[in-house]
Amino acid sequence: MAFVLDSSIACSWAFRDEDHPHADLALDRVRNEEAIFVPSLFWYELRNVLVVSERNGRIRAADTAAFLRDVALFNITVDLVPEEAEVLRLARKHKLSVYDAAYLELAMRKQIPLATLDKALIAACKKDDVPLLGDGHAAPTRKRK
Repeated sequence: MAFVLDSSIACSWAFRDEDHPHADLALDRVRNEEAIFVPSLFWYELRNVLVVSERNGRIRAADTAAFLRDVALFNITVDLVPEEAEVLRLARKHKLSVYDAAYLELAMRKQIPLATLDKALIAACKKDDVPLLGDGHAAPTRKRK
C-alpha cells in the first residue's frame, strides 16, 4: 500500500534513540519497495535536521552522507504539484506550518495514509479522517539496524 512519508519518520531512522513502532513499520514498508510519496520539501527538511544534528554533535557528517545515500535508494516519488490553495487552507484550518500542511494535502489528494510522528499533524489527520500509517497495523517484530 502506498503512503506519504513525513520527514519526522525518516529522521527517526537516523537516530537510534528515536525508535518508534510507526517509524519501524514505515521502514519495513519502504524496504519492501512500496510506493512512497513525499512533497518536494521532504529532502530539505531531512537534510536540515541532519546538518543541525551534526552541529550539535549528535551525528557525524559521514553518517549523514551514508544515511542520505541509503534513503535515496528507496522507492520515493517526489510530488511537485501540490494544490497550493488547499495547502494554505489546511495550514489555516489546523494551525499547521505550511510544511506540515503540504504532507496532509498530499495524503488527502492521493487518498493514502500518512506516516508521521508529528502530534499536530496526527491530530489534523484524525480531524479530517486521513488514515495514519500504524493505526490498525501491527509494527514489525524485527528491529532496525
